[in-house]
Amino acid sequence: MKDWKINSWRKFNVKHIPEYPDKKKLSESEKILKGFPPLVFAGEVRKLKQRLSNASEGNAFLLQGGDCAESFVEFGADNIRDSFRVLLQMAIILTAGTNLPVIKIGRIAGQFAKPRSSEVEERKNIKLPSYKGDIINGINFNESSRIPDPERMIKAYSQSASTLNLLRAFADGGFANLRHLQSWNMGFVKSGPVGKRYRHLANKIQESLDFMEALGVSPSNTPELNQVEHFTSHEALLLPYEEAMTRIDSTSGEIYDTSAHFLWIGDRTRFKGSAHVEFCRGIKNPIGIKCGPSLKPDELLQLLDILNPNDESGRITLITRFGHNEINKFLPKLIQRIQSEGRTVLWSCDPMHGNTIKSNNGIKTRPFENILFEVKENIKIHKSEGTHAGAIHLEMTGQDVTECTGGLHDVKENDLSDRYRTHCDPRLNANQAIELAFLIADELINK
Repeated sequence: MKDWKINSWRKFNVKHIPEYPDKKKLSESEKILKGFPPLVFAGEVRKLKQRLSNASEGNAFLLQGGDCAESFVEFGADNIRDSFRVLLQMAIILTAGTNLPVIKIGRIAGQFAKPRSSEVEERKNIKLPSYKGDIINGINFNESSRIPDPERMIKAYSQSASTLNLLRAFADGGFANLRHLQSWNMGFVKSGPVGKRYRHLANKIQESLDFMEALGVSPSNTPELNQVEHFTSHEALLLPYEEAMTRIDSTSGEIYDTSAHFLWIGDRTRFKGSAHVEFCRGIKNPIGIKCGPSLKPDELLQLLDILNPNDESGRITLITRFGHNEINKFLPKLIQRIQSEGRTVLWSCDPMHGNTIKSNNGIKTRPFENILFEVKENIKIHKSEGTHAGAIHLEMTGQDVTECTGGLHDVKENDLSDRYRTHCDPRLNANQAIELAFLIADELINK
């Protein structure tokens, strides 16, 4: 760490970071951000690391989910509440099914930047820079909107601060009270088999709460029944923003990126010599590494040597994203190599990114059956290798969208255009997310 500095990443290979045309404006925005208060605190990050350490040992389960990319336009209390609520519902389902505490991390309050496979987007013979997330440029297809604007980082900070303020109020202010299980159910989730199964589970929990209350244990005197721990995460992509949000903890002297509790390095930026790897090796936050088909086991071990040289438990989460037709080819080899080297990691499954396709009508989607297949195979492989399938990583929303096909409500390709609202990749809607939670719980307890 002697040769690491907060800005040492600037000397490394930088990919998927925009070239800002106004360097003075960029410098001014970075200076403003450096003077802002932290969004999260070092003590919270240390607590999360301990929770993730428990999950890596099979004593907890990590549920990580939220928007593909947050947007300035769709920002609002209702959207935040609905996404938080479906995360709580999924956590209750997983806890009831596995008898394990569930760590809840949202892709929220900072998930604004997205790497793109192409630097340009073409429509009707007009080429413009690709949309890279609201923290960088605008989604409208015109020249002025697509110019990277550093002042967008200030707006992203402001929206993240407001989001965190509301999330903390929901988590600590009684919204998460287990007595409210039934009221968490949204109108469009109540119908059908998923809603029926959820109501049955909620009734069983209410009966247990009645029994406990008769013994003197109630939400009023037991915080665990009235409050919930909730953490935030996003991809550490826009490094000027991440650098500006990095602080030295006054109590420990350690360095934390205070933009989120948990950060991950994407599949496109996790190569050796990467600026993103260099930045993340110096911060004390738990780090996720997206692992796709192009990642070789030897390369992963080199990354672990850089990012976690002391093999600290809770530091590294490997987020595998192979796709339903590739997982059996790549995941066993990765697990076997990590096991043979005795490395301490938490294994997470991202069944979304490897299963993106174009529908017959040209709309980007993800078939629910492919998502479910990858999840099932992931759990099966970990059981056969003697490791823990300890986490799930999802792009999802509490809104009633039609972006992923399939599920019990059977969204068809022709339905996609009805409520297709994502700014980037397709997300599971609340029905599909809750259905998946039940299916994951079933698979985890199926020995």
